[in-house]
Amino acid sequence: MNPFLETIIASVVGYAAIVLILRISGKRTLAKWNSFDFIVTIALGSILASILLSVQDVFGKAILGFALLVLFQYVITWISVRSSLIQKLIKAEPSLLLFRGEMQHEVMQRERIAEGEILAALRASGISAIEDADAVILETDGSFSVIQDIDHSSASALKDVKEFDRTKLA
Repeated sequence: MNPFLETIIASVVGYAAIVLILRISGKRTLAKWNSFDFIVTIALGSILASILLSVQDVFGKAILGFALLVLFQYVITWISVRSSLIQKLIKAEPSLLLFRGEMQHEVMQRERIAEGEILAALRASGISAIEDADAVILETDGSFSVIQDIDHSSASALKDVKEFDRTKLA
């Protein structure tokens, strides 16, 4: 088989596999890295590089592989802004971890978030008591958003937070 065709096939399969694995593993996989997260992420990149560059003509294949990965990223993001179905497949939804001073333990377990991480997010936002926060949200990039006072008339910035229920605002 032609080595460039092999690279194209390996790129498509490798890219799809990494996106699927990272999507299944959850938002925290690519969040603020600790040493373990860093090692796993680097290893995934190394595996993909091995797949893409495992045959002769390394320079040509490396350029082709890089170009294909950039093209895939462009195409996926282009499609995802135009299709809510594709966007849901490749992007996670924000999750409500704390609401009106109460930890949402079921959500925390599902998202693999420890209470200490929420407390740290509160402190980083200048809040010293959990009762003073209306919400802590785990964003799609793994970061935390702390909302001190939810606007009871709208709360429109929370419309994509799956666990948020407007009826609880009253």
